[in-house]
Amino acid sequence: MDKLNISRSGDKLTREDVIEKIKEYLKRLKNKDNLESVRADFVKEFKEVDASEIMLAEQRLLKEGTPLEEVQKLCDVHSALFHGKTTEERILNAEKAANQSVKEKRMAATKKLISISGHPLYTFTRENEKIEQLVERCMGVANDGNIEKELLTNLRQIAIHYAKKGDLLYPHLKVKYDISGPSDVMWTVDDEIRDEITKLYNADEQDNEWKERFKAVLIRIKEMIYKEANILFPNCALNFTETEWYDIYIDSKDYEKCLDVENVIWEEAEKAYITKKKKIVEDRKVKEDEIVMAGGTMTVEQLAAMLNTIPLEITFVDIENINRYFNEGPKVFKRPEMAIGREVFSCHPPKVEKQVRRIIEEFKSGNMDKVPVWMEKNGRTMLVTYMAVRNEKKDYLGTVELVQDMEFVKEHFKL
Repeated sequence: MDKLNISRSGDKLTREDVIEKIKEYLKRLKNKDNLESVRADFVKEFKEVDASEIMLAEQRLLKEGTPLEEVQKLCDVHSALFHGKTTEERILNAEKAANQSVKEKRMAATKKLISISGHPLYTFTRENEKIEQLVERCMGVANDGNIEKELLTNLRQIAIHYAKKGDLLYPHLKVKYDISGPSDVMWTVDDEIRDEITKLYNADEQDNEWKERFKAVLIRIKEMIYKEANILFPNCALNFTETEWYDIYIDSKDYEKCLDVENVIWEEAEKAYITKKKKIVEDRKVKEDEIVMAGGTMTVEQLAAMLNTIPLEITFVDIENINRYFNEGPKVFKRPEMAIGREVFSCHPPKVEKQVRRIIEEFKSGNMDKVPVWMEKNGRTMLVTYMAVRNEKKDYLGTVELVQDMEFVKEHFKL
């Protein structure tokens, strides 16, 4: 019989030898030998055993006449004998150690970034501290009486925190690092929490059902804070590069303050941004030529300036569903630079993603050319128009999204 490759304390043994020796140890336990004495002898002879070898030794005891009940009783005793010595246990323990090591590495990386003043995780964490304080306050008030409108108004600012996550963290984790769990699960929960707070805010009365719903959403908010600290932030910390954090920092400056948490200046990111912009300008100077079109010619500089001047938020998505262009300037619907080159669907929460897919599919099939959507955003009336972009042959080239603030119409027509 072949010699075993498994390392033993002494000479290499055949599988048959190993099974027989295990059987001897089991017999000693059966004869009520002292467990610690038997275990000491076992450890001297073996570094590890295979679980199948133990099973075969038990089967042989049964064949030799040991009653099943006695072998079953031995199981509890011999588990102590073999504990930590089976190959399977060693593998499992190694996996646990590896998982623990990864977890510790993630948490250490997260803690380090949170300590950097101005870093996105520094700001996200400060926001969560404020959110948690507000939640605790709301829970205390909810048990005593009605919730003041001011508290509910403050609670609605959670939407700013969630919007930043949805625009800057979830899509990048999913697209760049193939970590889709947060975007598939947490993003949906964010939307549900935000929508529930809005419904509670707009409710006519705070009856018992309202208070139960309010307490329930507060618990969900606390759970989300925990998930961010222990799942989302550590995954980002372990994967995102320094350059990517710089970009996230710059994009985050477009958002309003959440619960008065200031966007502290991150000097390293500011310097990196200036360097990046200089390079973009230099590259444009080298490559810039006139763009010749049927309606005339323009330079890249002229075209970019014109598109930035038009009072619309403009987004162009190409035929492959990739974000190719956002015009510059302040926006109601945020468009982080990091989303350029990313699939448009990844930039939307799951429930909106389905609508966007349907619209683009209709455009591609030629069934539709335009979809207008009226909505309220930050107390203002907005018109979002999706339009199919086609060439003179009517071939589909992409989709353009135009966002327009329509409050001026009310003023013009005295509505």
